[in-house]
Amino acid sequence: MTTLRNDQLDLLRRALAERDAQLQVEVRAAKEVAAERPPATARDVQDPGEDAEERYRQGLEHVDLQRDQEELRAIQQAQERMADGSYGGCIDCGQPIPFERLKAQPSASRCIACQTRFEQGRDTTPRYTV
Repeated sequence: MTTLRNDQLDLLRRALAERDAQLQVEVRAAKEVAAERPPATARDVQDPGEDAEERYRQGLEHVDLQRDQEELRAIQQAQERMADGSYGGCIDCGQPIPFERLKAQPSASRCIACQTRFEQGRDTTPRYTV
């Protein structure tokens, strides 16, 4: 269903692969840092201010990790759409997604109008848990 030329698809395929590789490294590093962090009960200083700051920092790291994992899923889905020939078409309305949008966001699955409706209809508050 794509209206993209082969050279455009190749450019987007490479962009997806590069971003995937970059995110894989970042996710792996974030998980290693989290695994090496001692539990709060093992710390020498039990200052409430320091504890709050550490919980806040861990929460931000958690949100960053979630965002990266969601982007990895979007990249995988885009690669699957490339493989089955549906890449470049909006998953909601079926209209072609302009190349310029895909160049800016290669994992985009919706045209701008459908993406706007999608975002307006859902909670965009990051899930923060500690």
